[in-house]
Amino acid sequence: MRKSRSTAVVLLGGTAVLGLVLTGCTGGTGGGGEAQGEITQEDIDAAMETPTELTFWTWVPDIDQQVAMFEETYPEIDVTVENVGQGLPHYQKLRSAIEAGEGAPDVAQVEYQYIPSFVLSESLLDLAPYGADDISDDYVEWAWNQVSPDEAVWAIPQDVGPMGNLYREDILATAGITEPPATWEEYAQAAQAVKEATGSYISNLGATQAGQMIGFFWQAGVKPFGYDGAETVTIDVNSDEAKAVADYWTQLIQADLISTDVDFNDEWYQGLANGKYAGWLTAAWGPVFLQGTAEGTSGLWRAAPLPQWEEGENVSGNWGGSSDAVLATSENPIAAYVLAEFINHDQESAMSLATEQFLFPPQVSVLEDPAFVDLKSEFYGGQEVNKLFAEISETVDTDFQWLPFMDYVYSSYEETMGTQIAAKGDIAAALDAWQDQLVSYAEDQGFTVE
Repeated sequence: MRKSRSTAVVLLGGTAVLGLVLTGCTGGTGGGGEAQGEITQEDIDAAMETPTELTFWTWVPDIDQQVAMFEETYPEIDVTVENVGQGLPHYQKLRSAIEAGEGAPDVAQVEYQYIPSFVLSESLLDLAPYGADDISDDYVEWAWNQVSPDEAVWAIPQDVGPMGNLYREDILATAGITEPPATWEEYAQAAQAVKEATGSYISNLGATQAGQMIGFFWQAGVKPFGYDGAETVTIDVNSDEAKAVADYWTQLIQADLISTDVDFNDEWYQGLANGKYAGWLTAAWGPVFLQGTAEGTSGLWRAAPLPQWEEGENVSGNWGGSSDAVLATSENPIAAYVLAEFINHDQESAMSLATEQFLFPPQVSVLEDPAFVDLKSEFYGGQEVNKLFAEISETVDTDFQWLPFMDYVYSSYEETMGTQIAAKGDIAAALDAWQDQLVSYAEDQGFTVE
């Protein structure tokens, strides 16, 4: 049985005031839309044989081909795909439509870290009664936990970003390094050697890139966030473990062994292409992205797991990834659920997402499919990069949560952590400031902070 709850809240204004109002007990779902009774196969069959129109908001390029597979299987269902933006514009339009009570899609792309905010506003349909629980074992455990932190299922996983180390083999070789650093201590030593021998930074820590730092926390076993699905949150971004990670990067940055350029802009792209950076600590979506960004360096890059905090460990974190959720307002919830499930669970559809749109899969059958993992990449010297990241995916901590106001978490990160990283200051001290801002904000919105 799902947990009861005692809050009704509204989260519709992005980083503005949440308009959170704690009310009396409403019972039921532990957040998200009210659950329906158990849906039978007869219900599903009837719904999928009924002429129905669905709207699907997503930024995934060329996803029309997976939608076409769905429509061929279910010819009575007509799906309109709309790209209303990526990132904040997508969420702003989605929240505006939900708040207005009209215009919201049936199915929407939602990144994992934003799911709790939509659960908080009861905007998502619990997919468990529709049979989503039955496919949970088909996904890597940590990815499924991102959409189902308890008994409810709020979305179907589409792609994930387990983290690894992309590096220029030629630049490291010039510095006398023939194997990728296995530990963070070795990584620091390699950073020194690379800088002295080549002038390159071994990698870049994006000053405002919260996702990368949170991924490092994830790998280190830090639990910065927690949310009970109701009115209680846990905020611990300045724990001893988090400060140990911060101190490590502070030392490298202040020694000028790591650059702190803002990422995903022209200067950063050029740094990847011209050897300013000898590596990129990134996610499983990074290898294909890098091929397009640094095409002229084809054959010089290699991939490896993240360095470890303790010799012999084998753990990683995650950076990015998204899911498809059904809106609680959908007038055709069964067809909407089947669409979300089909696109991300049907083997042909999921394989095409992985091999044609290059979304790194969370589905075990794709991660084990030779057609995916045995692919060799010329850009990475013939290495089977998919296989490496499939193995890394098995090492991601399964217990990592988010706060129901991640928009604010990220903006506060830029203000506190980002400022200190760019100034080559004390990142651990910035964690204290970040903690204070997050706690203050949560309490102002009516949350109980533990």
